[in-house]
This record gives sequence, structure tokens and C-alpha cells, in this order.
Amino acid sequence: MTQKPVTISHIYNDGEWHIQTNDDHCEGVAGLASEFASEFGMAEWGRMIGLLHDRGKESKGFQDYIRRSSGYNPEAFSTSKKDHSYIGAILAHRHPYDSFYWLSNAIAGHHGGLYNIDELELKITEAIPDEVSKKVPDCKLSLPKFRFTPNDVSHISRMLFSCLVDADWLDTERFMNYDKATVRGEFSTLEELDQRLRIYLRKLKALPSSTLNALRNDIQAKCNDAASLSPGFFELTVPTGGGKTIASVIWAIRHAITFNKKRVIIAIPFTSIIVQTAAKLREIFGEENVVEHHSAMNESAANERSLLACENWDAPIIVTTNVRFFESMFSNRRSACRKLHCIANSVVVLDEVQTLPLTFLQPIVNGMATYAKLFGTSFLFCTASQPILDGERKGCGEQPFNGIDRGKIRSIISDDMQLHNKLRRVKIEIDDKIYSYESLAENLKNHKRVLCIVSSRKHALELYNELSKDTAITTIHLSRSMCSAHILEKIAEIKNTLVNHEKGIRVVSTQLIEAGVDIDFPVVYRQLAGLDSILQAAGRCNREGKEKEGKTVVFSLKENRQAGFLRFATDTMADLISTNPDADWLSPVTMRLYYEKLYYRTPSFDVNGIEKLLANPKNCQFEEASDQFHLIDEVGINIIVNFGNSERLIQQLMENGPSRKLSRQLGRYCVTVPKRIFDEFSKAGLIEESYPGFYFIPLKDQYDNDIGLKNKNELEEQIFII
Repeated sequence: MTQKPVTISHIYNDGEWHIQTNDDHCEGVAGLASEFASEFGMAEWGRMIGLLHDRGKESKGFQDYIRRSSGYNPEAFSTSKKDHSYIGAILAHRHPYDSFYWLSNAIAGHHGGLYNIDELELKITEAIPDEVSKKVPDCKLSLPKFRFTPNDVSHISRMLFSCLVDADWLDTERFMNYDKATVRGEFSTLEELDQRLRIYLRKLKALPSSTLNALRNDIQAKCNDAASLSPGFFELTVPTGGGKTIASVIWAIRHAITFNKKRVIIAIPFTSIIVQTAAKLREIFGEENVVEHHSAMNESAANERSLLACENWDAPIIVTTNVRFFESMFSNRRSACRKLHCIANSVVVLDEVQTLPLTFLQPIVNGMATYAKLFGTSFLFCTASQPILDGERKGCGEQPFNGIDRGKIRSIISDDMQLHNKLRRVKIEIDDKIYSYESLAENLKNHKRVLCIVSSRKHALELYNELSKDTAITTIHLSRSMCSAHILEKIAEIKNTLVNHEKGIRVVSTQLIEAGVDIDFPVVYRQLAGLDSILQAAGRCNREGKEKEGKTVVFSLKENRQAGFLRFATDTMADLISTNPDADWLSPVTMRLYYEKLYYRTPSFDVNGIEKLLANPKNCQFEEASDQFHLIDEVGINIIVNFGNSERLIQQLMENGPSRKLSRQLGRYCVTVPKRIFDEFSKAGLIEESYPGFYFIPLKDQYDNDIGLKNKNELEEQIFII
């Protein structure tokens, strides 16, 4: 009897041939996908997609392809398709419960990404090769026990897709690169992390008693008590100085332990805050248990286990950006979606939640509602200036904002605690004069130590040029004309200078410094902006309470052209000043009034129509929604500047090509410029394309150690604000 040839799934040669059969691979993937999907009650669905996902590898076309390309049989040849994903998708769609394409789309897209449903329908009408088994695995599927709405369907699709993609990746890695696979995991348990947290808190309690420390202890106690409340939505509103970061971690760790959650994910808007927060968390929980995942992370300082955990977020504590978190939630790409199943049955802390863009707030809130309801995720909204995320709010467009159901967001700190009064260390003054750069600079020169925050790169550069004429006191400039590595160096310099109380320092910055950066000035000036931004700026003033009362001055510039949402926020604050000139700007009541006015000015809470693209459960447009969901408009082009060790990294790029690690390292040396400026640099011969898509300015003189990327037209630019 002729033995049937083995069906190869993966193969490699290290002196001898190693073959993983397709049956072994599919069983391995099915086991992992089932385990992942069990977190939200769909284990059998995970098993089904695992068993079917590579059924197409049974085709003669694919077997000839893998034998020839691996060198196992160089003579193998076939004109048949080597594409195999669609075959398993066809078989999956024969199951009666695949009416929403949960099975078939995950399988069809497990290499290229989720399809728009109308495109998928064309794909799954293709013929199945005769040699492929038509048998569908006997997995007794049933519809999930949870009740779902049309809004939930696309998220269920992505979640199953995530389970399959990660399982496929891990099983393949386990066969192809076992040494790498063994590095994964082996983190401390959340219970072990809680013990480390208790040790850290005992050290805090040993500090000298003070009114501030007593208040921080009260806030921490409230968070500890609230950790036992049933999973769902929570808010923690604590003014600057109240120890919000540590308090939120206490709640998150203990809530996770109480309800058997898998991990804590902390999403933060700005990389400068992430670096600071992650450093504190590593101090508490250990280097090996805290994973940073963002574009400016220093991968050369990260261990291999942490880098692997960035791929699928399987560590106990993840610190990432809002952009990465929410864009993954609405992505159709396998690399972005791979981590989604690790958000299920986890605790998510959204720090500085007020930075979520109102123009995307509807799909964001819809997504969080699904994750809380179906996937067991708890959310904590953490800020000093809490936005309105519940109930219905009318904007100036046709569609209102439909928030989280009223009463579903539970406040950890009640208004009765009067934290805004107990933590009041600054007076906010509204200056009704309109300043020129020169007159504002003269005002700032009256202070030995002062921080001035403005709303655009242009304003920052003009004001810096005026202030730096006085060489008696150090003046520092911060803006996104500087690369991230440079900004972090400057922030460290500012902190070191502030430690020496005899030294003077004046800092001019865009708003990149105003949220979460741990600095303390006796006087802060803030250009007129939204109330949330003003309060964030005030949080850099008398932060440690060393002065009897700090002073934050809100001013206006003669040249103050703003566009888009910044204009809405600034106009709303101007209106509030006009109608409520005697308001207590630090009061939660005033903040709520500000948001009510701001929402009313907002033309759309779903500016790119994400909700509409995903509204039809049987025709979700996954690819288009992914393309449209970008929290930060990509209105410019990234240029790598000659700063730090970027030149050495560029040489590595030219010699070896890009890798994920190298691309992220180079990202720390990027500055974003408008296309017009990019074209001018190109025309002048300043830009080299070191590798397709990687643009480098090798000339060191083009990058200034004080102001960053030099551009003769910088003063004309209004687009870039941070």
C-alpha cells in the first residue's frame, strides 16, 4: 500500500529536516485559541477556527510551494494557488452559526487582515481543491450566552480573530524557534505583585506625617475599598498632587485579584508620561513585570521577554498609549489585533482620560461598552479634569453623543471629600490683556523660575528667541520640532536644575509638558486654551506645595490662529470666562459646565463615520474602519534627524534593512514636518532616503541642540501644535 505523503505545515533544516504536520499545527492552534476564547465564553469557537484555519495547506498547490521554497523538494512545481486561508474560511462558513462571519473572516484574514464582508463574500465562493478534506470538525458551537447588539458584532469578530492570530503565531514559534518561545511568560502573579505593592506602601507610610500625606492615604484607602465593587466602569478624579497614579494602581491590582482578572493595562496619552509612569511601576513591581509598549520606548534597554510581551500583551502590567490601545481595538491588521484577547478579562486604567478626542468619542465609548459587557474588562477613568462620558449630550451636528448608561460609571472619590479645596496650591488668574511676544517675554523676565506653555511650535520658537536674549538665566525650549530622545533629555535637565533652588530657569514649551510631567514651578503662564489644558498646566505649578500659593496666569497672544478642535476648546473657555468671570476654575462643577458647553460646540463625535461602517452586522467594513480610525491625524512626514546615536542606527538600517526593534529605535529620533517643508528640504538636497520609507537628514548643523530641527519657514507653520 502506498503511504499518503505527509501534509507539511512548517519545515526547516538545521542539518536535518524538521517537519510540523498540518494536523499537529492545527491541533496546537486550536488548543491555544480555545484557551484564549474561554475568557469570554467562546472556547469552542476558538477551537473551531484553530482546527480549520490551515486546512487549505492540504492543497497540492501549497504542498508543492512549501516543498520547493524550503528546498525540501526543489523539483516540486504546481500552477495551483499557494493561498490557503480562503479554503478554511469556505468550510467555516458552511456552519449555520457563521451568519456574522465570525469564523470565516478570522480564518480568511489570519495572514492578511480582516476583510470587509462584501469582499469576503467574493473570496469564499472560490472552489475547494479536490484533495482537501471537506469535513468540518465536530465542534458543538452554540451562540454566546451573553446578549449582544449590532454594535458588538464587529468587536466579537476582532476578538476571535485575535485569539486565532496569537495562537497561530505562538504555535508556529514553538516549532520554528523553540528557544525564543521558552523566553515568553514566567512573570510574577498579581498576588505576588500585590505583596510588592504593600512593601512600597509601607515605605510611603513611614514618611514624615503631613496634611498632604494624610490626604493621599485617605485617597488610597478609598481606592482599596472600591476594588471590591463589581467589574464595570469607574472614575477617579484627583487634582494634581493627590497621588493619583499610585492610588489608581492600588485599585487596579486589587480589583484584578478580587475578580480573577489577568492583567492591568495602563493607557496614557503622551510618551513623556509613559516613561515616567513605567519607571515608577518598575520600581514597585520589578523590571521584569512591567512592559512599555509605545513608539518612543528605548528597546536597547529592554529585555527579550519584555520585547516579546509587546507583541501580545501577555505580561501582568502593560503601559501603552491611548493611540495604540484604541487603534488596535478598531484595527483589521493581524499584528495590531493580536493583543486584543489579552484585554479581555483585564483591568484598563485610562490615565488623563480627558485627552480622548471628542471627534472619535462615540466609537471609543461604544467599544469600551462592548468590552465591559461581553469581555469582562473593567475600566478606570483617571484624571484631574473628568470629562462627561455618560448619558446623551447634544452637539451642534445631527447626531448626539450617546455615552455610557447613566449610573454605570461609579465614582471612587465623592464630591464630599472636596479634594479640589484640600489640594488647592495654586491660584488661577485670567489676564485680559492681549500680549505680543515681546511684551509677554518682558513679563516672564520678572520671574527667576517660570514655565510658559503655548499652543503651537511657532509661538514656542518666537517666545524662546525673545527670552534667550537674556543670557543671565537659562532658557529652555520644548516642542515637537525636537525628537523624543531630545525632549526627554531636556526634561531631565529641567528637573536637575529645579533641584538647585538657587538656580534660575525659564522654560517655554508647547502643551507636551502639561500632562503628567513631574516638574514644579512657582509660576506658570498658560496661553488661553480649554479648561482641561489650563488645569493640567496649573498642575506644574507649586506641585509639591513648597510655596504658600503658586500662581498660574492665563494669557492671550495677538497672533492666536487656531484650527479644529483646539479652536472649539479655546472658544469654549473664552465663553466661560465671559459668562462666569468669578468661577472657581478648580471646581468639578465648573469643569462639568465647561464640558457641557464644549460638547455643544462639537460638530461630530464620530467624524469619520466609524459607527456607520460597522453598523450592519452582516456587512461590517473592517478594512475601511481600520483605515479611518486614527486618533492623531497624520498630516506630516517623519524625518530622522542627526541627534544622539541616530547616525549609527541609520548605518545599521542601510546594512541590514529594517526590523521592528530598529524601526522603534529610529522613531525616538523622528520629527514630523508638513509635506511642503519636507519637499523644500528634499529640493535643497538635505534629505536622504536611507531605505525605502526612511528619510534622514545627515547634516548635523540642520538640527539645533536648543530648538531642534531648523527650518527657515518654521515661523509660517500653524498646523503642528505639539
